[in-house]
Amino acid sequence: MYKKNLINYFNLNAEASYKWHKRNVYYYKELVSFFRFNSEEGASVLEIGSGTGALLNAMKPGRGIGLDLSPRVIELAKKNYPQLHFFEGDVDKEIKLEEKFDYIVISDLIGYLEDIQTSFENLKKVCHERSRLLITQYNILWWSILKFSEFLGLKQKQPILNWLGTKDIINLLDLAGFEIIKKERRLLLPKYIPFLSWFANKIVANLPIFNYFCLVQCFVLRLKPSQLFTDKDFTVSVIIPARNEKGNIENAVKRMPIMGSGTEIIFVEGNSTDETFDEIKRVAEIYSKNNIKYFVQDGKGKYDAVKMGFDQAKGDILMILDADLTVEPEVLPKFYEIIGSGRGEYLQGTRLVYPMENQAMQFLNYLANKFFGWSFSWLLGQHVTDTLCGTKVFFKNDYEKIAANRKFFGDFDPFGDFDLIFGASKLNLKLIELPIHYKERKYGSTNISRFKHGLILFKMLFVGMKKFKFN
Repeated sequence: MYKKNLINYFNLNAEASYKWHKRNVYYYKELVSFFRFNSEEGASVLEIGSGTGALLNAMKPGRGIGLDLSPRVIELAKKNYPQLHFFEGDVDKEIKLEEKFDYIVISDLIGYLEDIQTSFENLKKVCHERSRLLITQYNILWWSILKFSEFLGLKQKQPILNWLGTKDIINLLDLAGFEIIKKERRLLLPKYIPFLSWFANKIVANLPIFNYFCLVQCFVLRLKPSQLFTDKDFTVSVIIPARNEKGNIENAVKRMPIMGSGTEIIFVEGNSTDETFDEIKRVAEIYSKNNIKYFVQDGKGKYDAVKMGFDQAKGDILMILDADLTVEPEVLPKFYEIIGSGRGEYLQGTRLVYPMENQAMQFLNYLANKFFGWSFSWLLGQHVTDTLCGTKVFFKNDYEKIAANRKFFGDFDPFGDFDLIFGASKLNLKLIELPIHYKERKYGSTNISRFKHGLILFKMLFVGMKKFKFN
């Protein structure tokens, strides 16, 4: 009976929903901003409860399909957006589609679902191993305000059945086999008031405590790897940028484990003054049975060297290992096991869990790492403790997407730590931090200028704030 009443309601109010959409255009622009930022233009998109079709159209999909309960709503959506495809469908029951989508969108729909867990379970049919589920839903703290807004005629009256808190939604998604990649809250002031709306929603809404009271809860999820992945062998490329690291080259090769179906070692030497390149050539000749490549970088900086290594790499999985061996090569199989099983898609080490050797990290560097870890956890909506650890692991095809999207953030990070983590977050890759033992350097000295490079890192942080929080 509830479902019949719901269909009748949306049939009767189909035309009116367009009017309300125009009256609340500021709110809907904020929703579009979230969905556009967390998806790729030209991808395949399925929207459940597609309504007017405006959101699906705004995402600019290569193939867009909308499902809705209401025949009248579907009729109007087809008329307004003939390039998209709309069908009657009930996610509470079986989804009658045989294809899989890059993105599945559920916007302000959970309140209408009769069986939320079953609905989430049914979504698995249309997911592939890299599908992302994008959800927005009202914050339960706004229940009385929204009901009062309906009474005043400021909001369309709606027969919402469910009001769930964040933990309730996450629990139901977990039971259905989905896991959180990131979550955030948006909108303290859902109506447009010049300057005040910008200040409330871009500044105040992003501050601790205030953020808890935002109107909209936003989630990015994927299927748990246990639902999809089977162990298989991948090839691995380990990129070792080396500047003034002559005394560490042979140990890097001798201690390098063989991973997957084959491991290549790629040294990229950059402007050394201690015969590092001659040492690389000597070691490569001695250990000729190992798959060793070496290059001299054209530009300057660690990340310039790393990017050259990435361009030359043939492996399915890319790993960065600092030539100072403060992170031991022997830990890399742990990273391989996690990414190979699908438990993570972007892996990095964290040096701030286990005790360090006495001279491994100076106190000011330690404080800086703590600060940037806290800042990035807030910035990205994902828990991060050590953004500056040089050990990073991801699939090559994901790196190629990060590189293609680099213009979004700019290309001025000399180390690559922020560039890579920004790009991975923009792609909604599952980020995993793996605790590692951080060792004291045995040869040479650090190539980092604490204050000069620290200013660049702060610049990158402000770029991230602009793109992720104040966009």
